[in-house]
Amino acid sequence: MISIYNTFLAPLLRRMSNLEQLSLYFISPHGPIIDGDHLEKNIINYMPKLNKFGFSVHSNVLLNKQIYLPSNDDIQKSFRKFQKNHVISNVGYFSQENQYHCHVYSYPYTLTYYDNITNNFSSGLFKCVRAISLFDERPFEHDFFFQIAQCFPYLEKLNLHNRQLQKNENQQLSLIKFPHLVELDLVRVHESYVEQFLDYRKTSLPNYVYLYVDYRILDQ
Repeated sequence: MISIYNTFLAPLLRRMSNLEQLSLYFISPHGPIIDGDHLEKNIINYMPKLNKFGFSVHSNVLLNKQIYLPSNDDIQKSFRKFQKNHVISNVGYFSQENQYHCHVYSYPYTLTYYDNITNNFSSGLFKCVRAISLFDERPFEHDFFFQIAQCFPYLEKLNLHNRQLQKNENQQLSLIKFPHLVELDLVRVHESYVEQFLDYRKTSLPNYVYLYVDYRILDQ
């Protein structure tokens, strides 16, 4: 698989030696794993005048194609020279998809979307984000959605992909509030998540919401 990052993006950026500010957002769907050492060696070192650098990078590799898979701590250590940046990283191992995912980004986060949030989400405040997608092979519990609502106070669109049954063993559940949500995609979910969002005792949705869901679940 030819990587656009290796053949086009990285060589292009290396020619921008006079750049003073750079915002870099991309996905590397078939590798390599982009960490701090990689960014420094392949991009930053070619930009001696760079003084402001914001980024969000997703890297995916097949589990059986990579001998060494860095831990989240390894990824964090690779950014040790990024003194001007607060860098957050999340890694995930997905056996059903046979993939390793790594997401690194500078904080504060300035994009209006945040994709593929998992249970390993590192929290924070994301005032610019209006749309998110959630995915995991482990169930999302009520407390996770409460955290999401707190971290994304102006969220308008939510797409959820999770086939695992919720447990919600904690019976003292705080009401989750999404005051700005207007679009909710629950097509690829276990039916327990439909109850999670449509039960007014669990989740508050004060606006008219475009709901995407398998109608057979609603008939049960």
